[in-house]
Order: sequence, then structure tokens, then C-alpha cells
Amino acid sequence: MAGIVFLKTENLERILEFYTRRVGMTVWLEQPDITILRHENLLIGLQQHSTSDVAGVITFFYPGKSDVDAIYESLHDIALEPPRTNEKYLIYNFFARDPDGRMIEFQHFLHDLPDWR
Repeated sequence: MAGIVFLKTENLERILEFYTRRVGMTVWLEQPDITILRHENLLIGLQQHSTSDVAGVITFFYPGKSDVDAIYESLHDIALEPPRTNEKYLIYNFFARDPDGRMIEFQHFLHDLPDWR
């Protein structure tokens, strides 16, 4: 089974530029007023709309701490703080906000994961 999370955005072009150029997502499918982006097994549909959905958190996870550090280096200007270890959840992460004001998280799990691919 697969799925897509759809989010409204007031400025589709600006938000697509951010997620493709700065975060590294790729275009998976384009439809009228909607573009679906992909990062590994994550699909996000972004729809041009008169308002933007900004509730919740979009989380990207990476195979290593160095991957989180690398994305932090490219996004440090919008990061809320540098990456750190969260002992409660056994993750290494940082948070930032996208151009719509949506919270985004970049993390590495510090424990083994079940197969997700």
C-alpha cells in the first residue's frame, strides 16, 4: 500500500523551488495546480490554493548523522537550532520552517529500524 499527503499552498512555484532545490525532493507527478514530490518513500502533493496548510510536521529521515549534518549545512539559515541528540526518542535531529511557515524536521534514528522500503 502507498499513500500521499496533500497540502495546500498559496505559492506553488515558491514552495516547489524550496523542496526540490533546497531539500532535494524530486517531482514524481504533475497535475493541474498540483505537483507531487518524492523523497524516498515519502510522497507529498502540493496544491495551489488561496490558503496554506501549516499544521503538523513534515519529517525527513536519513541513514546517518552525517546526512543530517549535511542538510543542516545547506539549511542553517532557516534552521531553528543546530542538530542535536534527543535521548527520549533516540534520534538526531533539527527543525526548520519552509517558506509557507510549515515545520519541517530532519532526523536520523539512533536505533535499528524495521524494513520500510
